Amino acid sequence: MTALDRDALAARDAADPLARFRNDFELPDGVIYLDGNSLGPLPRVVRERVAACVTEEWGTGLIRSWNSAGWIDLPTKAGGKISALIGAEPESVVATDSTSVNLFKVLAAALALRPDRKVIVSEKSNFPTDLYMVEGLTELFGKGHELRLIEDPSKLPEALGKDVAAVMLTHVNYRSGYMHDMAAVTKSGHEAGALAIWDLAHSAGAVPVDLAGAGADFAVGCGYKYLNGGPGAPAFAYVAPRHQEAARQPLTGWFSHKAPFAFDHRFEATDGIKRFLCGTPPVLAMTALDAALDLWSEVDMAALREKSVALTECFIELVESRCAGLGLTLASPREAAQRGSQVSFAHESGYPVMQALIARGVIGDFRAPDLLRFGFTPLYTRFADVWDAVTHLEDILRTRCWDRPEFHARAAVT
Repeated sequence: MTALDRDALAARDAADPLARFRNDFELPDGVIYLDGNSLGPLPRVVRERVAACVTEEWGTGLIRSWNSAGWIDLPTKAGGKISALIGAEPESVVATDSTSVNLFKVLAAALALRPDRKVIVSEKSNFPTDLYMVEGLTELFGKGHELRLIEDPSKLPEALGKDVAAVMLTHVNYRSGYMHDMAAVTKSGHEAGALAIWDLAHSAGAVPVDLAGAGADFAVGCGYKYLNGGPGAPAFAYVAPRHQEAARQPLTGWFSHKAPFAFDHRFEATDGIKRFLCGTPPVLAMTALDAALDLWSEVDMAALREKSVALTECFIELVESRCAGLGLTLASPREAAQRGSQVSFAHESGYPVMQALIARGVIGDFRAPDLLRFGFTPLYTRFADVWDAVTHLEDILRTRCWDRPEFHARAAVT
């Protein structure tokens, strides 16, 4: 893009084929929301569906609604909708638990499928909870199990020895937005005899994903970011059909039992992806996620990716031209093919700068030690929003209005 101005960007919004989806979300007036990569906004249909679940299904149907309202089927129903977004085979995705819990399950299953191998490979910049889950699991397994971390994604092949059971990576890095070549990495892992585990927290609903085409073995992801399922929404787990018969996960709760209402005192695993369920699903949260997922049936993912690239490139160009010399350094890949739907800039005073932006209604987030992180969600983010956000950022940096005590005060969540 060249010669950008607000009128040209507003005209692009008027011609945007995805513009109609903005009305499907409840977005506060005066807010430019660039944090859907942390928490998606409220879809209007979710408010209606959850209200009906509370007043009618729970209020009137009571316990009968497990059958009459289909509560019992929500994990597989929502999982089926997610599978269409991540290129998964039929009956290979289930919505359940949290991303961390699901990661524990698939890591344990992967290690059990490679009993002669003790190493899980990841990268130092992976999301910390993913690494913490591996640390806890390797301590539990003991006997030489370990986490091996790489600094540079290009060095991955060198880390894939005969002792590696699995490669575990986040498809789109939470800090920089760097996007791995899923097919190439999975192929490298398989050639070394390792399994490929993908965290799709910053991919599902943000970029096209093709788990089946890439040959992925396992994947997990969350429901509250680009899928807009609400704060703490249920996550999801993917298990390739070729592994479902042999894969075993350790959290053998009653919903993963072959006949949960037989109340047998001994566990017998059910068939297929439902083996990766655990306990009773949270119906209100699952209802919200299931409703939010209905929006995606009408979304063209190719069009979504095209707009995502255009939004992020527009933002980068405007920031670098209008905020030159003001202390910002691009921390995301410049090449669009290697970038997810977010852009990060480093600034030595990143935290107070972001707080000053939020005070003006431009909501992004901060990641220590110095990253201002901006998520671009094509279903509701407009090109004019990009212009206005950069206008505020430039003014905040030039006037140094970020350097006020209230913007330096650290909140619990950044």
